[in-house]
Amino acid sequence: MNQIADILKLAGEAAQQNVDAVLATVVRTEGSAYRRAGAMMLICADGRSVGMISGGCLEPHIIKRAFWLTRNGANVQVYQTGDDIEYTKNGEAKAAAKEETSENDFLNVDFHDEPDLDLDELNFGLGCNGRVHVLFERLATATPLLDTISQVRHTQQSVTIATLIRSASRQNSNPELQIGMRIDLDDYTESGQIMTIGANGIGTNRIETNNSLNQSGSDASNTLINTVENLAQYELGDKNAEYVVIKSEDSKHLTTEWLVQRLEPQIRLLICGAGNDVMPLVTMAKLQDWHVTVIDSRAQYATRMRFPQADEVLPLALEDTDTLLKLSHNAAVALMSHSLSQDRARLAVLLAHANHYKYLGQLGPRYRTERLIEEISATNVNPASLSVGINKLHYPIGYKLGGDGPEALALGIMAQINTVMHNQASPAKCVDLANSNIAMMGHA
Repeated sequence: MNQIADILKLAGEAAQQNVDAVLATVVRTEGSAYRRAGAMMLICADGRSVGMISGGCLEPHIIKRAFWLTRNGANVQVYQTGDDIEYTKNGEAKAAAKEETSENDFLNVDFHDEPDLDLDELNFGLGCNGRVHVLFERLATATPLLDTISQVRHTQQSVTIATLIRSASRQNSNPELQIGMRIDLDDYTESGQIMTIGANGIGTNRIETNNSLNQSGSDASNTLINTVENLAQYELGDKNAEYVVIKSEDSKHLTTEWLVQRLEPQIRLLICGAGNDVMPLVTMAKLQDWHVTVIDSRAQYATRMRFPQADEVLPLALEDTDTLLKLSHNAAVALMSHSLSQDRARLAVLLAHANHYKYLGQLGPRYRTERLIEEISATNVNPASLSVGINKLHYPIGYKLGGDGPEALALGIMAQINTVMHNQASPAKCVDLANSNIAMMGHA
């Protein structure tokens, strides 16, 4: 299941077929939650749906309620996943789900009298003891966000956005601050102007922050400018999505809650080699919605028929170093050709450009790779220039997780690449403390 890819595909189909849909997005989690903030699900009016915002426990309820919840516009719902059940004064169980109106009021909603909804489902008695905040919006409003995600995937350039999920004051409601509105923080940092993504309808809208009016004839208030300024100064940590509270310092004393997201491009995996053992690696990478390219100098192996799931399959000559460097830019690279000549040629180029890629792994036993390194160093004018690349090289490629065969190999490779790409520490069980070596899975 390619979560984002499937959502973008279904959204495009729904728009072409004039089928309405609702996009549900996790905007905040408290306690234990199966999915992180930013997880999405698309529900179509004709019954089709893709994506997940939980482990499958919230989805049936959300599919039933999505269109009713968005009848008056975008709004945020809060669902509890604990095992504590509230009771009314007469002793009847109440639903452990709280729903929030588009005007930001929380309501203790009792669905006990709805016969078609299961009480356990509404109570979500999962024992997770968490809360999941979900933004619901119709496809017309969500399309600009989905277009932005598509752009990020195409350009490989990340974008930082902020989504309004709550505004504390109802008495002094601000028409500029609508639930679900999104601000392009990168654009504000560069231009000093506020670009909203899909707020108050379809498309994007630039709001002037000076005295000149924009095309829609509106200027940003000081409250909005100060709020966006504070959001733009917020620094995301290792996570790509965080919940942020902004309190205005003006007379309105407005408190707003936002989801700040860094929309990242797909992880790119370049596999040098088109043998049969590459096939399960391609499958596993596509399951995680990675962009996968397979290259081989042997044209009979690098064919679309052999790798239908890959995004690109190219017969690439060993002398074409420019294309190799282009394909490996910011990518994870797996050398898996089972050919000394191919591995030697690709490895020589990549070791000399260590800052070009994010991960480099070489298939085969340790002594084979060390032989390749020695041969490459012997023919290099400045062998010391290869030291950074050699230190960055993972060989044999992948963690030794147990099992045998191409599928087990692919699983170990995926685990290692995920660890490196997400800046995680290597699993302790993959380290052989007795021999002070990392026990990896190696295949000749």
